[in-house]
Amino acid sequence: MTIRALIVDDEPLAREKIRTLLRNHPEVEVIGEPRDGLEAVEAIRLDPPDLIFLDVQMPELDGFGVLAEVGPQTVPAVVFVTAYDEYALKAFDVHAIDYLLKPFDRERFERALARAVDLIRGKPSDTDERILALLAELQANQPRKYLERMVVKSGGRVYFVVVEDIDWIEAAGNYVELHVGDERHLIRWTMKTLGQQLDPADFLRVHRSAIVNIRRIKELQPWFNGDYVIILDTGAQITSGAAYRESLKRLLETPS
Repeated sequence: MTIRALIVDDEPLAREKIRTLLRNHPEVEVIGEPRDGLEAVEAIRLDPPDLIFLDVQMPELDGFGVLAEVGPQTVPAVVFVTAYDEYALKAFDVHAIDYLLKPFDRERFERALARAVDLIRGKPSDTDERILALLAELQANQPRKYLERMVVKSGGRVYFVVVEDIDWIEAAGNYVELHVGDERHLIRWTMKTLGQQLDPADFLRVHRSAIVNIRRIKELQPWFNGDYVIILDTGAQITSGAAYRESLKRLLETPS
């Protein structure tokens, strides 16, 4: 079993050190080295890894912010890397497997990696089992959080789109296009991953290439073979797909 890992750190020497240490572990494949928090969020959403070595302090978005943006359902195994030991407890609060305090040596790295590999392969230690049981209980008692805003980078600018302002979302190759009023925003994300992060009370996937904001639907016009043309209050028209016919029917059956 190959373990796919991301190394997320804004310091080139720190990334190089972890990459070098991982060369002794052919079972771990480094699939990317994001240089800041925003790049990390994009990489995780586009191609979720099994393991992240995640720096805490980074420009644009710190390590904890990265995990908050991608959401608990998407977060893989995490080993935090930090120069400040006061972050240790907070690291475990967000379900980190371990944390490496800079500067760390090979022996300490090997222990953290071994713990991560065991957990990913389903072989936690007795101590880890107790910790995981506690974390599972805590997570089960917390309501699921859906995306409230999305990070958009365009023309060298970084800004946020409020999710409830999105009219509909369209697949565009390896990207998705957000339709927000008269604005269009391309972000590097997949429809499947994005759909899992949106509140189903507000958004409905109606086609393999389209997700609509339910609150923007103005009219449904019958089309061929049980499909519909969905007309939004912006005037946009989206044809539903056969694979999503049942979910659209459930929407029609929901009391207003």
